[in-house]
Amino acid sequence: MRPRHWIKNSFVLPALVFSKHFFEISYLARCLGAVFCFCLLSGVVYIFNDIFDREQDRLHPEKSQRPIAAGMLSVPLASVAALIFLVTALAFSFWLHTDFGFVALIYAGLNVAYTLKLKHVVLLDVLIVASGFLLRALGGALVIEVAISTWFIICTFMLALFLAVVKRRQEIVELAEVAGDHRAILEEYSLPFLDQIISALTAATLVCYALYAMGVGDIKGAQMQWTIPFVLYGMLRYLYLVYHRGDGDNPTKVVWSDRPLQATAMLWLVASALGLYVLP
Repeated sequence: MRPRHWIKNSFVLPALVFSKHFFEISYLARCLGAVFCFCLLSGVVYIFNDIFDREQDRLHPEKSQRPIAAGMLSVPLASVAALIFLVTALAFSFWLHTDFGFVALIYAGLNVAYTLKLKHVVLLDVLIVASGFLLRALGGALVIEVAISTWFIICTFMLALFLAVVKRRQEIVELAEVAGDHRAILEEYSLPFLDQIISALTAATLVCYALYAMGVGDIKGAQMQWTIPFVLYGMLRYLYLVYHRGDGDNPTKVVWSDRPLQATAMLWLVASALGLYVLP
């Protein structure tokens, strides 16, 4: 279920923070419940994916150590666990809020379709991965019934798409000649093509965030423009790790291991909190 990857579910929380309800217990409790639902759902997706990709995973230097691929966990047991977690997560999602329940259901259905078929469709595969983050952000707004800025939605999607494309690029670099054996869709991509997409997405993400932070995203009176340098440095730092250190095939691992990136994230959080809750 990859607990270290559950940090991705923090995309549920921005709606709570930017709507200025972070210190209200009822709103915070519902958002944390939504995070819990997505932790279960993402765990189900990982199990389901590992079941279907176990043969290909055995060809990967790291993924071959996963419990199902390594034969440490049986497929029937994993399937039963995934079904129990899925039912629990969906039931709790609808209990929290009906609209949030439908978002959770769409997230689960989209990822099942991705595992079975859509991950083999060029470009659509990375778009669906990015959509998962967008659904998290949207779900975070729906569960507490607050409006979410269109610019924030665009920023979230662009950043998630940027990370997904970088991941594809680094998979090709790491696996080299056997990339197609591990993931067939990698044969449809080339490094020059992915580098062009990464350049475009980097620029688009930074521009969208700058517009959002400067008030185009309807942040009334917030001094969010001071967070722009941290986002700029964070993205450039990530690109440095990709192109000079060969990281990026596992974005979660990069976040957990790179201290400058972690420090930047903390400074962004502090600057955002000051802009939203302290400064006029």
